[in-house]
Amino acid sequence: MPAEVAREVSGGLLQNIDAVKSIATALTIAIGAIAPAFAIGRLASHAMDAIGRNPDAAPKIQTAMILAIAFTEAIAIYALVIALIIKFV
Repeated sequence: MPAEVAREVSGGLLQNIDAVKSIATALTIAIGAIAPAFAIGRLASHAMDAIGRNPDAAPKIQTAMILAIAFTEAIAIYALVIALIIKFV
């Protein structure tokens, strides 16, 4: 009887660990995608505002904006990698 109980408890624990991993994965990718999305939107908004105020500086602003968007998007990719590590390791 104790061996059956031990198997049942360990099986339930493994199911709970998988559930926790799934929730952690979902939260990681959700936060890791939402935060950069807001950052990119704000960055583009401020860049368009700056270009509207000084159209002559558009090439410099646009270059800096695209570079900053690339770095911000890298954060989302890192979040995806972390989510995959949580899920499968």
